[in-house]
Amino acid sequence: MGKFKRRLGAVLYYSIAKHLPVSYSSVRIGQTALRRFCGRLMLESCGKKVNIEKNAVFSAKVSLGSRSGIGINARINGRCVIGDDVMMGTDCVIITRNHRHDRTDIPMMDQGFEEERPVFVGNDVWLGDRVIILPGVHIGDGCIIGAGSVVTRDIPPYSVAAGIPAKVIKDRKNAEEC
Repeated sequence: MGKFKRRLGAVLYYSIAKHLPVSYSSVRIGQTALRRFCGRLMLESCGKKVNIEKNAVFSAKVSLGSRSGIGINARINGRCVIGDDVMMGTDCVIITRNHRHDRTDIPMMDQGFEEERPVFVGNDVWLGDRVIILPGVHIGDGCIIGAGSVVTRDIPPYSVAAGIPAKVIKDRKNAEEC
């Protein structure tokens, strides 16, 4: 039954719900409820009051915490655990595996993929627009990741991080600039 539910959710989501207006649109046709329903069917786990936005593409291996969202045009590949109360801006990308490139005697496109490394996003996190998170990264509770940042390594709890690559620029607990 589980496989059937996931497939049904995917068919509903990718054929209809994905294309409906954004959640904050003045056009209210049940888009948020339908995308939430699809998420409950498709995702590994799905909390209460989640918000999956228009045009998001995501793996069935995503776990989405309560009151969290997947942003407009987001792309989440592979296993990703998103905590509770997470805000995600437009065009965020979460990547869980890369192409292999360790050999130089054969083209990279013929080397396959590295092993998947899940991404973990803590509770009460804000990912700004166009944030990119690379494989294996852990973002701690209470973090803010600035718009356009590329997160290549773990970010400690209650940090503000920004840039390419993202660096901690502020500690929210101590209100100190880093």
